Amino acid sequence: MKQLTIISGKGGTGKTSLTACFAVLERGSVIIDCDVDAANLYLLLHPIIEEEGEFVGSKVSELGEGCISCGKCEEACRFDAISDSLRKPIIDPIACEGCGVCVEICPVDALTLVPRGTGDWYSSKTDYGPMVHAKLYPGGEGSGYLVTFLRQKGEDIAYEQGIDTILIDGPPGIGCPVIASLAGVDLALIVTEPTLSGISDFQRALALADHFGVYPLVCINKYDLNLEMTSEIRDFCEREKVDLVGEVPYDPVFTEAMMFGKTVIEYSPNGVGYLIEDIWKRIKQYL
Repeated sequence: MKQLTIISGKGGTGKTSLTACFAVLERGSVIIDCDVDAANLYLLLHPIIEEEGEFVGSKVSELGEGCISCGKCEEACRFDAISDSLRKPIIDPIACEGCGVCVEICPVDALTLVPRGTGDWYSSKTDYGPMVHAKLYPGGEGSGYLVTFLRQKGEDIAYEQGIDTILIDGPPGIGCPVIASLAGVDLALIVTEPTLSGISDFQRALALADHFGVYPLVCINKYDLNLEMTSEIRDFCEREKVDLVGEVPYDPVFTEAMMFGKTVIEYSPNGVGYLIEDIWKRIKQYL
């Protein structure tokens, strides 16, 4: 089984559009959308949900019986999640970080930590293969844990159905959910763009892949918007011995395809879709 994670270091580079195209080209692969904070791959692949559940990613303090209103919990809470009232403390579940200090300090054991649901996960089917995805609740915690859960779910499906390829649409940035989507995969495709922020974040994503020993590939999206910076990215890849597998021009067809809920491969197979297909063939050689 081979796993490819598409990352970008920043949002808006086009990694989800490319992931959707790869899913169409590699029909029958397991598809995992690890961008749980702002999942949108489903808009292009139209999954039909077969199984779903709530993800418990954190705990929250809860007040039970026996409170003597001593105020110690309020004093100890560094997140200001506990406020005093005339009768008993009030706990703000949004502000509570679930650290458990209030539980430990309570002299009458009136406080407990209870599990809190932070998102919903889905196991679905698409025309292109099984898909695992999720939606973190607004302000929900545990995105890294949720990504790990999705990846395990996707691997289980791949083993059960004898599928050889897993395509992972990674979150933007280099934070915890990106680390969870990248660790242990065979290959990382870093999608960048020729802007100052694009180059900077591409280099950070590359350093992250190197840290976890994941072989990196690079694709420059909208390369013709700034040819000078595109040349800088090419030179950087050559110096650092990072393989550049393709360059995609700016094309309004991406937006048009999204408006119709289609991938570029399906909407414009003979245009920019042809270039993406060529990029996928090169990536498969590395896989």
